[in-house]
Amino acid sequence: MPPLPSKSPRLKRVTLADIAARLGVTKVTVSRALNQPEKVSDVMRERVRECAHELGYMPNRQAGSLASGRSQLIALLIPSLSNAVFSELHRGLEAPLAARGYQLLIGHTGYSMEEEERLIETWLSFGVDGLVLCGSRHSKRAIEMIARSGCAVVECMEKREAPLDMAVGLDQHAAGRAMTEAMITRGHQRIGLMAARMDQRVEQRLGGWQSALEAAGLTQDYLMTTTAPSSVQLGSELLAEMLQRWPELDAIFCCNDDLAAGALFECQRRHIAVPADIALAGFNGLEMTRSTCPPLASVVTPRRDIGARAAALMLARLEGDADATPSGHWEDLGFSLQTGGSL
Repeated sequence: MPPLPSKSPRLKRVTLADIAARLGVTKVTVSRALNQPEKVSDVMRERVRECAHELGYMPNRQAGSLASGRSQLIALLIPSLSNAVFSELHRGLEAPLAARGYQLLIGHTGYSMEEEERLIETWLSFGVDGLVLCGSRHSKRAIEMIARSGCAVVECMEKREAPLDMAVGLDQHAAGRAMTEAMITRGHQRIGLMAARMDQRVEQRLGGWQSALEAAGLTQDYLMTTTAPSSVQLGSELLAEMLQRWPELDAIFCCNDDLAAGALFECQRRHIAVPADIALAGFNGLEMTRSTCPPLASVVTPRRDIGARAAALMLARLEGDADATPSGHWEDLGFSLQTGGSL
């Protein structure tokens, strides 16, 4: 029988004491050079930095968090990794947090409250300093865990009049109503709605569509919804189904830009003129809406600004300005309408 391969020896983690021994200084001096550089000379700071690099020193964040009571970790829980809306939210959050020494962790919930609950439990067990959550619906247990933890929380993307802690976003219902009213103002009378996934933000946009039609005395019968994930292909398929059911439609409000793009492409395949034969509008104002022909009308949402403001609220809370961000604080960053060429 051939001999078993010997195990490689595990390398010992380099410590402050190792750096101090190499340089012939105290461990306190090394710690100050790395963590409070203003308290040592430029020469000593550079010597310590070069030695730490040479030895492969990595700071022990767990030990640092125990000493300071802070982990410098913020967890962002998003429902989709592929949706550009949430990637822009992430970009808005990341830079200001990183500038203040915080690491942003990402958890993917897949639009599941159960998965969000599991991730909240996981991140809280790691001692994160803050949670950024997308939406306002959470499981009872998730809410209880957050309350017991005392962790700073910012809920994002939608109206939240009674937040768990702090919230920033936009009024999704009002945005859905505003786009529907814009269609009515253009003279459209038979306005359908196409919606997928049916998460809480889509439901709020649908409610805005309904309230606008009700106020104008128009029918709400032209409604096509599915719990399937949204995609350009799905928009094409739903457009075909809607026109088969209701050939009299003169406008369709799509609850996101993927669906609107798919609907536009299907109209072009069928030689249906947009907006002469049917008007189309999407939601979020993604970059692609300005590249279609014609450019798609859409509700423009401030995703990156929401992320940046969420970071500002979180930092103000964590760094001691409690009066600026009291619990229950909610900010509405609004929206705008991009009329494009499809209305």
